[in-house]
Amino acid sequence: MDYMWMPLKRYADFSGRSRRKEYWLFNLGVVLAYTALLMVSFASTRQNGEPGAVSALVALLFVGIWLALIIPSLAVLVRRLHDQERSGWLVLLAFVPLIGGLVLLVFTLLPGTAGENRYGADPRGDDHQAVFA
Repeated sequence: MDYMWMPLKRYADFSGRSRRKEYWLFNLGVVLAYTALLMVSFASTRQNGEPGAVSALVALLFVGIWLALIIPSLAVLVRRLHDQERSGWLVLLAFVPLIGGLVLLVFTLLPGTAGENRYGADPRGDDHQAVFA
């Protein structure tokens, strides 16, 4: 559970490395939060299908959370790329239609480099080095 909050603690820290566990648990938390908001929004719609005041409030909250999470989401993605000794500038692949997002997805699924790399110490510690040595 600590890994889910770690990117928020390191809000705008684009240096260092992040484990797969940290990246994916953070994204799971974001998806769960958005899902909860959508469920509240759907539950608060009127019977005639028109959104009520609660739906408008939920929509504002949704946008606010999205804006608040842009920077930590980018930071944890950059640190995830750093874990594989890749440049954080590869985040710009997201702007390449179709293939860019897929390439980033594959990069986030790949394991990080064992031991220290040019971006810092291994976030998994010495256990990781013993397994891959």
